[in-house]
Parts: sequence; C-alpha cells; structure tokens
Amino acid sequence: MVTTSNISKRRKSALEEGSTDYLAKRAELVEIAGRQFKAHGFKATTLAEIGHKAGLDRATVYYYFGSKEELFRECLRVGVEANIAACEAIFADETLESAQKLRAVITQLMSAYDQYYPHMYVYIQEEMSRVTGEKSAWAQRIVAKTRTFERIVLSLISELIAKGEMRSDIAVSVAANAVFGMLNWTHRWYQPGGTHSAQEISDSFCEIFFSGMQKR
Repeated sequence: MVTTSNISKRRKSALEEGSTDYLAKRAELVEIAGRQFKAHGFKATTLAEIGHKAGLDRATVYYYFGSKEELFRECLRVGVEANIAACEAIFADETLESAQKLRAVITQLMSAYDQYYPHMYVYIQEEMSRVTGEKSAWAQRIVAKTRTFERIVLSLISELIAKGEMRSDIAVSVAANAVFGMLNWTHRWYQPGGTHSAQEISDSFCEIFFSGMQKR
C-alpha cells in the first residue's frame, strides 16, 4: 500500500512537472497500448506486456499510468476530443451548405480513424458498450461526445430532407445509421497505408450515401 501510494505521488508530481522525457514515454506507452488493445483485446492485454514492449518492467509502468484502464482512457481521449471539436466546427460553419457539412463530417471521422489509429477503433471494436454502461464522469463524457457526433449527422440529414435535397421515404434514423455503419465497420478492415486511403474511403462512402439518398 505504501509503495502504491509513493508511486502515485511520484506519478502526480511528474505529470505536473511535465518534462519532455516523461511525456514522451507516456506517449510511447499510449501508442503501444492502443496497438495491443486492437490486436488482442482490452481484457487479454496486460500492463506487463505493454511495459515489455516499451522496455519497462510492470512496476515502472505505474510511474506513468496508474492502471490499464487509465491507459485505455488516454488512448481514447485525444482522438475523440479532437474529432468532435472538428465536427462541431464544421457544423457551425455558416459558409457551408448542409450537404457540404455532411460530406465534411464523414471525411473528418474517417480521417480521425486514420490519424488516431488504432486507438479510436479499440473503443468501437469491443469497449463501446462497456463504456456506455459506465457511470463514471469519464465514461459519461465520452458517451456525450459520441452523442454529439450522432446529433450532428441526424440534424444534417434532417435538414437535407426538409430542403428537398434528399428523399423523404427513408427514415432519418435509418439513413443516419447507414452512415454510422459504413464508417464504424471500417474497424474490421482499415489500416493506414493500406490499399485504400482514408480520403478515398470517405469519398466512396459519400458517393454511396448521397446517391442512395438522392431525391427521386
């Protein structure tokens, strides 16, 4: 207990000091953890494995993160927050038409999956339902961010239907879920540097969706 307490104090102090070396090692651990979570699943991955790949023993990992859960949260935080901030900025941009906004939001999420690979996919792959069921402040904040993205897409599709730019015989919720399904299912097959770029994929998804929803 004393050892754990001492490590916690050292970790808090190091975070507050924010030295370049300390933050760099934290970033390395986050990167390794994300790839381990993606490859083996959150439950099967251990701190010892993550530490080993970073050249650290399990005890030293606690100097950087208090738990595997804390590592997972950090894996998600940066990507989710950056993506939602970008989507909110797109939604608020009065120089863009609704269709342009929807295309931009679809492109932004696919870009985030690429930029923050594989961390955001870990959330979708196996942890989304678990996080959604949690009552912690962190979990509720992540869920709120996810709901914000969903509301943006639903709102834009509703606007396009109301303006007569999209067909009205398909329910807004069904159309929105088509967008979510296309984007989120990429966790099963997309890898940065693969056959198809994130931009190519988002362009293709937009073509499929907008063609299918074109008013007849």
